[in-house]
Amino acid sequence: MSWRLHEGYVRSSTWDDEGDSITLGLWGPGDVISSEDPVLHPLELHCLTTVVVEHLELDDDTQLQHIRRERQMLAELHAIQRIRSGERRLLALLTWIARSFGQINRHGCRLSLAELNLTHRGLADLCGLTRVTVTKLLSRFRQDGVLVSVGENDLLIPREP
Repeated sequence: MSWRLHEGYVRSSTWDDEGDSITLGLWGPGDVISSEDPVLHPLELHCLTTVVVEHLELDDDTQLQHIRRERQMLAELHAIQRIRSGERRLLALLTWIARSFGQINRHGCRLSLAELNLTHRGLADLCGLTRVTVTKLLSRFRQDGVLVSVGENDLLIPREP
């Protein structure tokens, strides 16, 4: 089964022997999600928000393109999760989310955690930190100007001079 995501956000994940969730991908509007021949078992698709999808029948070439996209995303998320410093790991994750789903403008990358329904707990799950650590780091990032609050729920990762 394959679906084109028209609205909303979906997280694909599996879990380890201890029951800890491992994020495999984060999908947004325009992305194609496939449950055909998953790389890891079990595979869980979790809707972060209300979604609107369209069922697709993919030809082999198109399916291969989407498998490559999934592998690229998995590699990017794995690289982020391997960053030793929690501070750098969270900032790398936020930058990846902003580039993937945010708005890039002359000031930097703007992202809405509320739009993606990503709480501090959700961010913690994505990057392997505790919720408390994520909350503390986000506060520190705002104080240091690494992140700028824009409106009530949006963040801006300023462009480097």
